[in-house]
Amino acid sequence: MTRVLLTGAAGFIGSHLAEALLARGDEVIGVDNFDPFYARAVKERNLLAARARPGFHFHEFDLQDTAAVARLLTADTVLVHLAAKAGVRPSLEDPAGYVRANILATQSLVDAARQVGVQRVVFGSSSSVYGDDTPAPFREDAPAIHPISPYAATKRAGELLLEALAPHLGLQVAALRFFTVYGPRQRPDLAIHKFTGRLARGEAITMFGEGTEARDYTYIDDIVAGVLSAVDWTRTAPAGVEAFNLGGNEAVELRRMIGTIAEAMGVTPRIERAPRQPGDVLLTSADLTKSGRVLGYRPATPFPEGIRRFVAWFRETHARQ
Repeated sequence: MTRVLLTGAAGFIGSHLAEALLARGDEVIGVDNFDPFYARAVKERNLLAARARPGFHFHEFDLQDTAAVARLLTADTVLVHLAAKAGVRPSLEDPAGYVRANILATQSLVDAARQVGVQRVVFGSSSSVYGDDTPAPFREDAPAIHPISPYAATKRAGELLLEALAPHLGLQVAALRFFTVYGPRQRPDLAIHKFTGRLARGEAITMFGEGTEARDYTYIDDIVAGVLSAVDWTRTAPAGVEAFNLGGNEAVELRRMIGTIAEAMGVTPRIERAPRQPGDVLLTSADLTKSGRVLGYRPATPFPEGIRRFVAWFRETHARQ
């Protein structure tokens, strides 16, 4: 059994990961501050399955409370840090808020880990760290020095902060660069969720740019499998930080994404065009060579199948409301 402190436990990825950890017999201490970026009721629903399991313990507080974090840790705890202020476009409006939530909170966690002697850390990073000038497919050894949004900058800063401190504190860190995660419980502000809702209501979809912008969409089950492998990898990893891409192994153009959702829903989309928005990268594409070799990571959910599962969840969820 592994003892895991999971930050962001009420979120999309965090709630799925909590259930997977519990299913394999691990103890999970979940922490979330219910940031109002989207409705608390959504996050409470995310937690229902985990709360029903005896190995799950939940605490609500802000991660900058270092003392509160330290009280939940033991030296053998694995710290899985998924909590973050999310969203590329909102970060352009509130960069200071993103610095506090994504950088200062990460430092607070490291300070708590130092007090207790925690060494194993899994950090939830993002494909956005690669910016627009990294050759595709993106390799983990790319410089990643030109982020184009404050969100991306704070994620890269979190990686660099851990990289600077890990050798001094003996931290064994897996920095996981997630590539556009989707599936049941996806945040309501993200494109797949938002477009599905508009199509369900018979509304037009606003397509920013030419529709050729492409994302390496990754289904939630594949992401969870990658995080579990990273948790286990930290058991024998050397001190330091290793970055790993977790992607879906296919870059899907925006216009194809819209068409795939519409096909799964059995509707014809109405599309309104708009200029490309600031902060959006043109392409994300994960090179999975390293994560496959080291973590055994192999995404298993083709994009059309993942969309069908998401649409089924969306319909069931909204039918209950």
